[in-house]
Amino acid sequence: MKTVTEKFLIDEKGKKVGVLLSFSEYKKLLKELEELESLYAYDRAKASKDEVIPFEQAIKEIEKGRG
Repeated sequence: MKTVTEKFLIDEKGKKVGVLLSFSEYKKLLKELEELESLYAYDRAKASKDEVIPFEQAIKEIEKGRG
């Protein structure tokens, strides 16, 4: 991962209270976070003892539950 160039926002006591990033750095961090969330979800699913069902069946069941 590329090094992020951040600027800190500090309060009157010198305590860091926020971070300022460029928009492109922010978008890149969000994309990487989404990838990590997908990996985490995959790991949780593999570790679970739940019954495995095909993706198409899962979608049908979700849509049926909405109606």
